[in-house]
Amino acid sequence: QVQFVESGGGLAQPGGSLRLSCVVSGVSLDYYAIAWFRQVPGEALEGVSCMDGNNGATYYVDSVKGRFTISRDNAKNTVYLQMNSLKPEDTALYFCALEGTAYYRCSSYHAPKTYEYDHWGQGTQVTVSS
Repeated sequence: QVQFVESGGGLAQPGGSLRLSCVVSGVSLDYYAIAWFRQVPGEALEGVSCMDGNNGATYYVDSVKGRFTISRDNAKNTVYLQMNSLKPEDTALYFCALEGTAYYRCSSYHAPKTYEYDHWGQGTQVTVSS
């Protein structure tokens, strides 16, 4: 059974930083694409970033480029999202996700899609406010 433990969310001031962590158990992260999505109440999930399991290609939605960095530590089976220069519009519930079949890849040119990811964390709230 695949399980996720997400942490690192919380309250940050505009311009501040947070690092989200997602520890995965029950499956190895090796070779699978990983992603972070976020959701604001009343809106659809947005693919924020992903990283391919084979070639390390990464994708970032335009609104976070240059501010967020996705990374993975396969030895620790952990996925990270470093978020710098936070803005109030980054406020959302953030989910990590694992592709799990090696069928779908992360591309630098296309946003991750929810249907491509089989396993999901429980979400961690990020609130950016002064």
